[in-house]
Amino acid sequence: MNKIQTSKVETSSRRATYQDVLDAPPHMVAEVVDGTLYTFPRPAMAHAIASSVLGGIINPPFQFGRGGPGGWWILDEPELHFGEDIVVPDLAGWRCERIPEFPTGAFCTLAPDWVCEVLSPSTRKLDRGGKWAVYTCAGVCYHWFVDPDARLLEAYVLRGTEWVQIDRLYGEVTVSLPPFDAIQFNLGDLWPPPTAHRETPRVQSDLESAEVLK
Repeated sequence: MNKIQTSKVETSSRRATYQDVLDAPPHMVAEVVDGTLYTFPRPAMAHAIASSVLGGIINPPFQFGRGGPGGWWILDEPELHFGEDIVVPDLAGWRCERIPEFPTGAFCTLAPDWVCEVLSPSTRKLDRGGKWAVYTCAGVCYHWFVDPDARLLEAYVLRGTEWVQIDRLYGEVTVSLPPFDAIQFNLGDLWPPPTAHRETPRVQSDLESAEVLK
């Protein structure tokens, strides 16, 4: 079995299976792509902010119909099984017409209509490589990449077996992209707030205090 944990690689002839995912440390995210087990630590705060905020923007109008058309299931970090491949996108969405009753098990085998991967230094290579190929074979229609470090959003649509870029947006621009182009939002809402710079209060020394008391 091949095993990758951040930068550590252990090679073996055995292909990884779902049991390897179940046996992975509980504090790690475990995925199997092309027979290799990948384990990653939980994401950093910038990654978590981008994923949480984007889900919070999309959920009300598309899952609950509040200010939007509804008709979607939107999930954070669902476990998806496509044959031997097991992947966990940061966000995924299914049109309700394709999945009227949502699965109650630990994973889903039906390809979502949309996935979003929030890139980090430890996951970037897999997200843009092997996992993207898995989504292509599974027939996922829309794929977004969010990069908090570059303050970037890339959106793609699958045409046949090729991904076509819809748009590439930076900074704090207004976003309205398929399949969620029924709404608009500010891309800047996905980025961490700027660090507040405050002057450190000056602590009076014992000597200065003594001088004041004289």
